[in-house]
Amino acid sequence: MLATTTPFLDRTLRHIKPQTFASFSLSKSSKLLHHLLHSVTVGKKQQQQMDTARKPTFNSNNNQCPSAKLIFSAAASVATTAMLIRSVAKDFVPLELRDYIFFKIKNLILSFRSEITLVIEEFDGLNENLLYKAAELYLEPTIPPDTKRIKLALPKRQGKISFSLERNEEIVDNFNGVQVKWRLVSKNFPPKNIPGSDPYNPLLLTTEARFFELSFHKKHKETILNNYMQHILEISKELEEKKKTLKLFTLKPDRYSGRIGDMWQALNLDHPATFQTLAMDSDLKRKIMLDLDRFMKRKEYYKRVGKAWKRGYLLFGPPGTGKSSLIAAMANYLNFDVYDLELTEIKGDSELRQLLISTGNKSIIVVEDIDCSLEFQDRLAQTRAMMPQGFHRHMQVPQQQMTLSGLLNFIDGLWSSCGDERIIVFTTNHKDRLDPALLRPGRIDVQIHMSYITPCGFKMLASNYLGITEHPQLLEIEELLKTTKVTPAEVGELLMKDEGTEKVLQGLIQFLQTPLSDAAAEPQPGMSQQ
Repeated sequence: MLATTTPFLDRTLRHIKPQTFASFSLSKSSKLLHHLLHSVTVGKKQQQQMDTARKPTFNSNNNQCPSAKLIFSAAASVATTAMLIRSVAKDFVPLELRDYIFFKIKNLILSFRSEITLVIEEFDGLNENLLYKAAELYLEPTIPPDTKRIKLALPKRQGKISFSLERNEEIVDNFNGVQVKWRLVSKNFPPKNIPGSDPYNPLLLTTEARFFELSFHKKHKETILNNYMQHILEISKELEEKKKTLKLFTLKPDRYSGRIGDMWQALNLDHPATFQTLAMDSDLKRKIMLDLDRFMKRKEYYKRVGKAWKRGYLLFGPPGTGKSSLIAAMANYLNFDVYDLELTEIKGDSELRQLLISTGNKSIIVVEDIDCSLEFQDRLAQTRAMMPQGFHRHMQVPQQQMTLSGLLNFIDGLWSSCGDERIIVFTTNHKDRLDPALLRPGRIDVQIHMSYITPCGFKMLASNYLGITEHPQLLEIEELLKTTKVTPAEVGELLMKDEGTEKVLQGLIQFLQTPLSDAAAEPQPGMSQQ
């Protein structure tokens, strides 16, 4: 039937010279297309009248079906007409008009659809779209087992495999009775030459745009935007915490060279220390864990009283008493990254502020041997002050120095509020050398004395190193520890010397019975809040 429209198109086009299309404007082209479509419509109506006049009647008693020849003839006519219209549109209709028509047709079709589609792109301009990352994490555990294609990846410096959708794959999710369909779309753009590259071996820049299409019934638009999106953010945050690989950040050695990038370099923090394995008094460990839990639950409280959501700890005591192990146990307990801040490598107060701003939330900022770091800075300042004028140009002495005032502002000044859920830990072997201004409440909230090993701590070491909780020689060792000052590090080394339990314990007893030099009385281990 549609094949009869061809003569009408032929008669219409016969009166139009092809050369005239080059000078057509958009409005003239629209009129031309309208005229062509009108001719097709008139032809179809005339053909229908002719077919109706000679078409046989069918009733319930006449079950005649169209022949195969008639069906193939109709299909051929449809294909021929479609090819003709496509050829006419491609050769004579301007590109702008075609795009305009297709856009209108697409909008017309979409207006009859009951679904609405939200697009979540991977990047918002040059910035990463956090909602895209949240959606990616949210969809990972919802990938059905019958999905044909799943993308696997092992991110850099991560210890866990990541699952994600392959392009053009779909997932159906249900939220409070609302069915939501997710689809990952990926579009590749033609490669472009990078300006300034070798003309004989040019560098090509390939670009890929990825985005999620989220489709649902339009009557659930408010539910999806207000409730479902918030649900995605909350679930993705929980999943990110579970998948998180702890990092240990140290200062980059080339951060002064003007290169664009972060001021920190990261390594995986694989320290195995936990509160269950620490050679520390059980009551002290319990108090530290309760204090950390209390800190984590008081976000709204800190906001209400007008204080930055942070907490300061001071670990003091002799070397080898487990200060670094306690920091690692805190990081593993809270699932916090650790930033190792070496004050002797910092030029001045301004760089200290930059380093603070570049640290992330949910982190522990560690300043080890704070007394030595401040003494080093003071010695450099005194050396520069004693030099003759102009002589310092020939000496490698920094022109800027970090001051105690800058450090205090770093702890509790305005710059300390640049972030949430932060713990600042200072360690020292000599608490008496610290400035009283550093120890006041609000800067150091908790002081933890890391003392020599106690019988309770030795039981933990014996369980960790030897796998024993009961032995006839343990009681003798515990009695010796009450009158002997020895660090957990020293005991740990002795427990690792031999394989046999009897031989190891006997060697430890001999070590504890060896007379030691008299030392000043140490305070009992414990935790005090300011």
